[in-house]
Amino acid sequence: MAEYSHPFDAFVPEGAEVLILGSFPSIKSFEDNFYYAHPQNQFWKLLAAVYEEDTPKSIEEKSDFLTKHKIALWDMVKSCERENSLDSNLKNIQVNDIEGFLKEHPSIKKVCFTGKTSQKLYDKNFSHLSIPTYYLPSSSPAYRAMKFDEKVEVYRSVLSE
Repeated sequence: MAEYSHPFDAFVPEGAEVLILGSFPSIKSFEDNFYYAHPQNQFWKLLAAVYEEDTPKSIEEKSDFLTKHKIALWDMVKSCERENSLDSNLKNIQVNDIEGFLKEHPSIKKVCFTGKTSQKLYDKNFSHLSIPTYYLPSSSPAYRAMKFDEKVEVYRSVLSE
């Protein structure tokens, strides 16, 4: 197992109202230096479907999309050991300071999790915070419990509240 630290900063547009927390970047996201970079990951397609827009491709398009919709992105894990990109493989986890982050960004009104791992880590470390939290089904290609259209409906209901 190799030890890794999170390779890039949180993406936080001015006036962000939603914080979407993943667990830890995939190996492909490490390579591309931005969130949800694996071509089979459905994250950007899900957001595009929710907002009825074209799927952003470049980091600039993704940044513009997030800024337009006041969405911040970060991950729960600051550092860990792992062998591959699966959440089940994360060991010796150190979490990011979500509480400090939310104090720094008071415009954020809700926290969403793209999967059970990020939600469990948040609940274990930050359940005392009073901000509303929401589960979003994993956008990972490894998560097949829901069809794409079902995921879109969950994302839409949470993000349009």
